Amino acid sequence: MTSGHAKIGTLTSSHWGTYRVHAENGSITALEGFERDEDPSPIGQGIVDVLDGPTRIKKPMVRRGWLEHGPGNTEGARGADEFVEVSWSKAIKLVAEELNRVRDRYGNRAIYGGSYGWSSAGRFHHAQSQLKRFLNSVGGYTYSLNTYSYAAAEVTLPHVLGDFYSMVNGATSWDVIKEHSSLFVAFGGAPAKNGQVTNGGVGRHVQKQGMLDAASNGVKVVNVSPLRSDVLDEMGADWIPVYPGSDVALLLGIAHTLHTEKLADTEFLSTYTVGYERFRQYFMGETDGVVKDCSWAELKTGIPAARIRDLARDMARQRTMISVSWSLTRQDNGEQPYWAAIAVASMLGQLGLPGGGIGFGYSAMNAIGANYEGIPGASLPQGKNPIKSFIPVARVTDLLLNPGKQFEYNGMTGTYPEIKLVYWAGGNPFHHHQDLVRMRKAWQKPDTVIVHEWCWNAQAKHADIVLPAATFLERNDIASSSRDPFLVYMQKAAEPVGQSLTDYEIFSALAEELGAREAFTEGRDEEQWLQVIYDETRQKAGARGINLPTFEEFKAKGWFENEMPKEPQVLMKAFRENPEANALGTPSGKIEIFSETVAGFGYEECPGFPFWNDPKEWLGQKASEYPLHLVSNQPKNKLHSQLDHGSHSRKSKINGREPVVIHPDDAKARNIVDGSLVRLFNGRGACLCSAVVSDEVRPRVLQLSTGAWFDPPQLASSEVSCRHGNPNVLTRDEGTSRLAQGPSALSCLVEIELFSGEASDMQMGAFSPPVIRSEPVVGS
Repeated sequence: MTSGHAKIGTLTSSHWGTYRVHAENGSITALEGFERDEDPSPIGQGIVDVLDGPTRIKKPMVRRGWLEHGPGNTEGARGADEFVEVSWSKAIKLVAEELNRVRDRYGNRAIYGGSYGWSSAGRFHHAQSQLKRFLNSVGGYTYSLNTYSYAAAEVTLPHVLGDFYSMVNGATSWDVIKEHSSLFVAFGGAPAKNGQVTNGGVGRHVQKQGMLDAASNGVKVVNVSPLRSDVLDEMGADWIPVYPGSDVALLLGIAHTLHTEKLADTEFLSTYTVGYERFRQYFMGETDGVVKDCSWAELKTGIPAARIRDLARDMARQRTMISVSWSLTRQDNGEQPYWAAIAVASMLGQLGLPGGGIGFGYSAMNAIGANYEGIPGASLPQGKNPIKSFIPVARVTDLLLNPGKQFEYNGMTGTYPEIKLVYWAGGNPFHHHQDLVRMRKAWQKPDTVIVHEWCWNAQAKHADIVLPAATFLERNDIASSSRDPFLVYMQKAAEPVGQSLTDYEIFSALAEELGAREAFTEGRDEEQWLQVIYDETRQKAGARGINLPTFEEFKAKGWFENEMPKEPQVLMKAFRENPEANALGTPSGKIEIFSETVAGFGYEECPGFPFWNDPKEWLGQKASEYPLHLVSNQPKNKLHSQLDHGSHSRKSKINGREPVVIHPDDAKARNIVDGSLVRLFNGRGACLCSAVVSDEVRPRVLQLSTGAWFDPPQLASSEVSCRHGNPNVLTRDEGTSRLAQGPSALSCLVEIELFSGEASDMQMGAFSPPVIRSEPVVGS
């Protein structure tokens, strides 16, 4: 950029939107919504004031204790120690030497490649792909399976419907719902705030308008959630404020009504499903003596039996779309809500019909339910990992604490290896993992933790070696999502701050030091890789009848938009039209309401059909030391914890802390008013928040969004584990079940009280960098 002149118009993209970049004198001043986007997300603007702020990591950093004493026993210093600036040459040498030490002494199995998705848009500069390619080029690593977002569904849907991603991505479009649905029943709600993002990039936001258009066209919406705000006010939803975690019980009550009142579509069940009889025996009480009728469901859900019965009848008498949110998978027995909803949808017999059936995650991302065809983009090849050691992704604390211990997962038995080195690039485990107090202790166990990071979040503060990474605004790339019709050329808008490098530059230097540069780079620089990725994307798109321009033409314009599909999308339409020619990927080729495969695993908590287990923590318990249920949902002002320190996220905080929503009855009983400094606590930890008193939550429920940067006090405290309001100091770190071992964050009971301590003793440090020494340490 030319010094002294403003530049407007550079195009960039991220998973929360595509923007035109405004810059002046070489500094970015604003991000303006892409002209093709009628509803741009304000999240992106949050990066502007922090791109070169005090939290930016500008040079390679090494934790002082590690630099002085070498890898090994941290004595609890990881997360509390000073850091020392070092040169890039020294940082590369230290990382390479440590990788060699661990590989030679313990084998590559002792390396955990911990990157977890959601870096930024870009087919090339995707941190997870870069890390996996690098580690594979030097012998491999222990890896993880599935996601925190919906692990239970990722494992369950292939057993029931034959595939996961085609079922999520193939959701019936909002245009079809608008024209053909009469009733939209949203289990877990359909919060429009989540629809601001799509992994890989967003060209145009359409989710919110699609929802509003459906409601304005007469589609009746039912919000089955403990939060009224889980559906837009403008949609006029009928609110059914269930106990958190009780959706399966509600669905069983609905199934019982459909069967006993002869409202089930027996022809559909016999033609398109297997195993219904086993399910019927269960909800009728023939297998365990407990009839799962609406009166039983009332005790489990807190919803009157008559209301449940009326809902079942409403669903049977009209074209009904059942929506199940991703959040329902993140709780005890999180495999069951999707399975139960599929069973009920099968009983209604509307799967594959326009406006009927089921959808998985409406509003969870912008693309779900959008009426467009994505572009099949190419990705950076990751190579082959010769190491077969893995964990379910949410079991990372167990991995670090229990080397040699066996775990069960999806019919398999694995063993946790002993991890000596954690290498992380992309993602922040101190955001998305549960029971952070326990995790912080586990994080002291490895000999070395290496991260690539651009800002001083908790992940960086808990590392030994921090390599400063460039942001999406500081590199060239191609944004593409199989769920979005736009291909965007992400033009570098600014030079990397300080000594920051792209992940590719960092790994290339490391690969050279380790003698693997050719294996990692294949002799290509950034521009050459972009050309290769674009050419492959163009070839894939051409096979689908999508004619992309040349790479130079694409770069010159900055974006390409695919045409609208000829027919709007209807989930499972082909299967319904011809179930033999379009058989599902299940053993039977049909919807498996009962799965012989899962039953064969022998998991009593997951017997092979939709099944109710009382959650370990929920409001249906007779008595508890902690009487309130915490719902830790996704934030509206950031993606997970990304840009929590930015202006857009900070302005929604109250006195600098995350807001927690509490019902007026619960607030009055505890003398809590709007703005009160409150302490949420249970046996796992405690955090400070600012209270918002509102009837948007049902009684005995608290709502505290995830994403506040983890901020433990400088001195260990039994009173407070996080001064900023991170709910994951409270949530449970246990698997959903042995089937998927997903996170069960939403099964969490707490208590809340006015904070009785001195607020001055709990001044926050979440957005403050650690102490940094620039002078060399003696002996280094």
